[in-house]
Amino acid sequence: MSIYQHFRPEEKEFIDQVLNWRNQVESTYAGKLTDFLDPREQQIVKSLIGENAEIKYAFFGGYSGAERKRAFLYPDYHQIEEEDFQISLVEVEYAKKFVTIEHPQVLGSLMSLGLKRAKFGDILIQNDVVQLIVSKEIESYISLQLESIGRASINLKQIPLSDAKTPEEQWQESALTCSSLRLDAVLAAIFNISRQKAQTFISSKLVKVNWTVIENPSFECREGDMISARGFGRAKMMGIEGKTKKDKWRIVAGKQK
Repeated sequence: MSIYQHFRPEEKEFIDQVLNWRNQVESTYAGKLTDFLDPREQQIVKSLIGENAEIKYAFFGGYSGAERKRAFLYPDYHQIEEEDFQISLVEVEYAKKFVTIEHPQVLGSLMSLGLKRAKFGDILIQNDVVQLIVSKEIESYISLQLESIGRASINLKQIPLSDAKTPEEQWQESALTCSSLRLDAVLAAIFNISRQKAQTFISSKLVKVNWTVIENPSFECREGDMISARGFGRAKMMGIEGKTKKDKWRIVAGKQK
């Protein structure tokens, strides 16, 4: 039985990477720190490492409740510590009276430096406070290179991880029906748009499932999937509850408030 049959085809490359990490820890008997992983990647790590007696894993994203986290794979004798994750928290200093900084501007500015998304974690914005969780290896680089976000000139200041502004995540759950579990049908049901409009969004690369752009409208959604559509926000497949008498699927979806 192939290990890949439990996952989606597009996840094969990441699965191979996780297996390589596991083999590396087993052969060297030394810890392996990953870049920041999204929740789906974290779930794959959990599934593949499992309850291995010799190889353990832990996740940390800089604060309790972080979405994006680094994984640390380690031999069973190792005593895990926060320092193992090599994470820094930096706060953005800017003229708060005159400009507003929003999440897409921060993400775009960081990506424009040539950084991979995996090198930094959550972007925390609470009122006018903007904080970035980054891997220690890029902290000095972004401090030197990131001079503006949007129209705001900025400076970065390292602060303790304990000062992270923890966001409050709220989900509004709804019971819905859809003709199939295809992405276009699910998207139409969750965001109350036509299936044709959903297909247009998908073909325009405006839809992500589990943080990956999906261009195939017939992509099959599963329980636990995180679905986002530009301009509509994010939704989560909380549950799939079978079919109705009219052969439609009953699903429970949560939309982020």
